[in-house]
Amino acid sequence: MSGAANGLRPDLALISEWIEPGARILDLGCGDGALLAHLARSRNVRGYGLEIDPDNIAKCLAAGVNVIEADVDDGLRDFRDGSFDYVVMTQALQAMQHPDRVIAEILRVGRTGIVTFPNFGHWRVRLALARGRMPTTPALPEEWYSTANIHLCTVADFEDLCRERHWHVRRRSLMDHSRRDDAVLRLMPNLLSEVALYQLHK
Repeated sequence: MSGAANGLRPDLALISEWIEPGARILDLGCGDGALLAHLARSRNVRGYGLEIDPDNIAKCLAAGVNVIEADVDDGLRDFRDGSFDYVVMTQALQAMQHPDRVIAEILRVGRTGIVTFPNFGHWRVRLALARGRMPTTPALPEEWYSTANIHLCTVADFEDLCRERHWHVRRRSLMDHSRRDDAVLRLMPNLLSEVALYQLHK
């Protein structure tokens, strides 16, 4: 199902296709709850969102999404091992104080983890840095002084971490600025992809 058809961003639409019907899901940094609301309607999922922004929490509640006010950086200690079929975190990994610990927690409480992040190895980023400037791109739109991003990484960096921690990459999708995944991107993923999506198993 396309993003245009279901009202989701293209990356969220792709993630929704990775989720089995009837699954239990935890969405970390769930924003306005759009993904959870869509999955509840289209795939009969059950679950919760974690969110820290009061405006987004209000939007979740208005959409009928179960939301818990919590800071993901504080950990997921309130959830038992294997509590969820999927734990999802989209476009927030780079804003975490300890992203490796967050992924470990994702894979503790969920059978499957799904994470997405902007690729700091993209050619636009490299070009800006070569010019002596902090990059702004469609995937990294904020200026250096207003961004929440503190731990940016490349596709190659992330896959190195997965190998070191023995996290199995079951699926990977790479998207350009228009959120398309094609064969050219897969040939040079660290150079051409702007957004990376990974499905992980412990």
